[in-house]
Amino acid sequence: MTTWRWCSWRDLTVDDAHALFALRQDVFIVEQECAYNDIDGIDPSCEHLLAFDSEAPVACLRLVPPGLRYDDAWSIGRVVTARCARGRGLARDALQRALARLEELAPGQPVRLAAQCYLEGFYASLGFVRCSDDFDEDGIPHVDMQR
Repeated sequence: MTTWRWCSWRDLTVDDAHALFALRQDVFIVEQECAYNDIDGIDPSCEHLLAFDSEAPVACLRLVPPGLRYDDAWSIGRVVTARCARGRGLARDALQRALARLEELAPGQPVRLAAQCYLEGFYASLGFVRCSDDFDEDGIPHVDMQR
């Protein structure tokens, strides 16, 4: 059974923060072979959604306030699912939870994200549309999308 939890930076326990960074590191840095600075100084300003199976982290994302990633919009970032938990719809569930939370925080406001290009169709299925040309971010093709 998957347990979901929203946390502000201050609400994260030491164990939660470790789980969050470990999961992002496992997927974005190790699995995708992408050396980049995951700890970018933005996390303390974000709300974080974490999903756990028992005590193991299986998915997470962060909601980034306007002015940190995009000047004019909230954004969703660092969307990740553990390899062992893929194929269960956790990413879709996480995005739907994020969109519902953003509707509470900023009703009717645009939401943006930088999607890895191969996931453009997935984000489009959630109502996002491309709003940029492809660009390179840390050696991986991305595209900005808005909803």
